[in-house]
Amino acid sequence: MDVYVKRFLHYLRFERGYSVNTLAAYEGDLRQFQNYMEDIGEPELEHLAPEKLDGFIAVLQQEGYKSASVARKIAATRAFLRFLYAEGVTGPELLDWLRQPKIEKRLPRALGRDQMERILRAASVEDTPLALRDSALLEMLYATGMRASEVIHIGTHDVDFAAGTVRCFGKGSKERIIPLYVRVLEVLEDYIQRGRPFLLRDSSERTLFLNNLGQPLTRQGLWFLVHHYAEAAGLASWVAPHTFRHTFATHLLEGGAELREVQQMLGHASITTTQIYTEVSSRRKRVAYDRAHPRAGYSVSDDMRSEPISTGANTLPVNATGENDEGG
Repeated sequence: MDVYVKRFLHYLRFERGYSVNTLAAYEGDLRQFQNYMEDIGEPELEHLAPEKLDGFIAVLQQEGYKSASVARKIAATRAFLRFLYAEGVTGPELLDWLRQPKIEKRLPRALGRDQMERILRAASVEDTPLALRDSALLEMLYATGMRASEVIHIGTHDVDFAAGTVRCFGKGSKERIIPLYVRVLEVLEDYIQRGRPFLLRDSSERTLFLNNLGQPLTRQGLWFLVHHYAEAAGLASWVAPHTFRHTFATHLLEGGAELREVQQMLGHASITTTQIYTEVSSRRKRVAYDRAHPRAGYSVSDDMRSEPISTGANTLPVNATGENDEGG
């Protein structure tokens, strides 16, 4: 099975253009499938039968994986089986194997505007090279909605100050150009002029965001600094780099951006992936409405404070101040 897994990962990398992180996830899931096959005494893929695979879901659930993780592992395994069929290794009877488990619908968690402002302010307090980098990096995340793997690979040549845009490469090495607001351009220029030169060790290094050793910032380093500033702003520990992506999309839609425009800026291949943020936005508006509107908490049966008074031909309700509502 090792040979086939390596061939499948090679196919995903060089023919499908999958990222290193996606490949690592596929490999981990398939190794788990491989362990299961060995445990049931069926390591030879050529002799697979559907009835011998039914226990895979049960094993994953017994090990405590959430439904979303189980679904991802099964999707990776099904993709692997389709590859094996295309390669002539297995028969068509395996293509329909493994019913996809139902995934609990969980909406992305986005920060409010005031919460995002608190994080960005927390990163702009100090004036050290690392603080300048952190401020520019967090502003970039919020300005673009980039994935962690995308923002840490931005080069100095990818930012176009004249046009006010940044170029990044997403899944499948697909290029997209994202506009930048004035504030992020200002902090980027400040970092490039006063922060990055102090972090740079090799003049040939073109990666924009560097660590204190002059090397490109890692995903782990990015996660750490986001967590650090979230704590400094008094926010929950669940705030992560991807939270900025969720917040970017939600705030754009709340501000009136078109769904297609948000899809393009996020780099989603399908608009259905982007549509989930419309539900996030709608729920946030509902919460804001219920919290802010004076009458949102009342029902007819709760309170009958308005007693009708007769004014001849008309009967008008009286509000809490004793004035009628006509003409307001």
